[in-house]
Amino acid sequence: MDSTIGSQLQTCKPSNGMLGNPAQNGATILDSNAPPSVVVADATLGRHLARRLVEIGVKDVFSVPGDFNLTLLDHLIAEPGLKNIGCCNELNAGYAADGYARSRGVGACVVTFTVGGLSIINAIAGAYSENLPVICIVGGPNTNDYGTNRILHHTIGLSDFSQELRCFQTVTCYQAVVNNLEDAHEQIDRAISTSLKESKPVYISISCNLPAIPHPTFTREPIPFSLSPRSSNKMGLEAAVEAAATFLNKAVKPVIIGGPKLRVAKACEAFVELADACGYPIGVMPSAKGLVPEHHSRFIGTYWGAVSTSFCAEIVESADAYLFVGPIFNDYSSVGYSLLVKKEKAIVVQPDRVVIANGPAFGCVLMKDFLQALAKKVNRNPTAFENYQRIFIPDGVPNKSEPKEPLRVNIMFQHVQKMLSSSTAVIAETGDSWFNCQKLKLPEGCGWCCRYEFQMQYGSIGWSVGATLGYAQSVPDKRVISCIGDGSFQVTAQDVSTMLRCEQKSIIFLINNGGYTIEVEIHDGPYNVIKNWDYTGLVEAIHNGEGNCWTKKVRNEEELIEAIGTATGEKKDCLCFIEVIVHKDDTSKELLEWGSRVCAANSRPPNPQ
Repeated sequence: MDSTIGSQLQTCKPSNGMLGNPAQNGATILDSNAPPSVVVADATLGRHLARRLVEIGVKDVFSVPGDFNLTLLDHLIAEPGLKNIGCCNELNAGYAADGYARSRGVGACVVTFTVGGLSIINAIAGAYSENLPVICIVGGPNTNDYGTNRILHHTIGLSDFSQELRCFQTVTCYQAVVNNLEDAHEQIDRAISTSLKESKPVYISISCNLPAIPHPTFTREPIPFSLSPRSSNKMGLEAAVEAAATFLNKAVKPVIIGGPKLRVAKACEAFVELADACGYPIGVMPSAKGLVPEHHSRFIGTYWGAVSTSFCAEIVESADAYLFVGPIFNDYSSVGYSLLVKKEKAIVVQPDRVVIANGPAFGCVLMKDFLQALAKKVNRNPTAFENYQRIFIPDGVPNKSEPKEPLRVNIMFQHVQKMLSSSTAVIAETGDSWFNCQKLKLPEGCGWCCRYEFQMQYGSIGWSVGATLGYAQSVPDKRVISCIGDGSFQVTAQDVSTMLRCEQKSIIFLINNGGYTIEVEIHDGPYNVIKNWDYTGLVEAIHNGEGNCWTKKVRNEEELIEAIGTATGEKKDCLCFIEVIVHKDDTSKELLEWGSRVCAANSRPPNPQ
């Protein structure tokens, strides 16, 4: 994750010394020399919100207009530091804010009341599951309609306007309904602060008649606020480190595995510091790919139970101690609950908690502090890595294609691998792309800075189209490579249009195998077959001669090589869409294994009552 957010909040200076300064404890203190109740004409709620977004690092807001948010959008686009990215639908706007937050550390989206809010809520739920701070702003009803018996449009026909709020309460960490100006400043600031501190989405509803009204609580330039840094309990930290070091130093062949919560804990560098000190082999859980440097000399690959990188599971599961840093153990990451790890051999480090050998638990201990302190206490032990080196055999090479032979997926990803560099980023859609992209080796500068993204916990198909839009918007200096299945693409294809309007230059590989392949391997049925589209034709129609776009349909390796050459050469400044035609049963061996185990987990009979 980009580290700019914290630094921006700590170094913000008011543009006018008369306005005040952030207090050390995070509270905002007004300068005593400032006039107490001067109302500046443009010191409005809308301007305050726009300036706050810019202050925390948001440069682009993803929106869908509706009558309740139009005035608010006027004020957001009037802010020079903020660009409005109009999306084709609310779901994609939410996915785009998700992708944006993965790179910049925070994202924002704006929709209208209920019809927009309930459309975007699936994307917000996904951001919640991935610990992403997304500011979801909704244009709400006129203040005069609250507390009346009126029925409004865009509702379900009841005079109770709380349906949208109640829905968002379960997928956001804070909800603010701003329907008066007296506490609008406080509610907005508290929502944004909570999102950044908790690294979760928040919901802000703003009545449609408020954004343009000046109020004494607003200033032309918002007084900067700062977030109080969190710290570990000193005694708890010392006790946790001592217990962990004692446990690990007694082990013969310990290992260390990074998990997805390294991101929210901002502990990637501390993880490497410990890895360098301890000498253990380094594995990564599948949903943490990109958070651990794969060029590290002791990196052994992805630990994913039965579908792990070759020889990684054998080393992890035969260890007598494993240090899991920021893991999420669910049915997908555990391959249908089939991991061969034992709690009594594990130290589990979460963002603010450490549990040792399924026994002592130490709370109020921050992951970053714990890893850095443990690095100074743990003995160096390369035994498990030496075992890995003894058994390791380089990956097999796929059978070479015959001339004009139908393209195979494993051949395709051989060529995707060659495209990766420090100037690329990878987005992997839910499905077989999970498994094929997991085997890509991220070069230095690509994976170490979170330049690989996929949504494993929530696993919403179609996520990658919006996420590609948002991610590419946040890193214009990178070329985003997205691998998307045909079934997923059909869910969210419209916002290729927005990519073109934003002059993005991503490369999208549309893998066309005629259905929902991941579902086929879990449980097949006629519902997994979809109507085939002319995907390149669709993108050409969306292009409609406006913007830079290039498409190609490929059926064999020769055509793929030519298409990649064009996309990375002559058309390097274009949005490139390459439709790859493959056999409907062409899947990775990992998906076959994973699918059968997840199927077994899903189909377990009820326990006897």
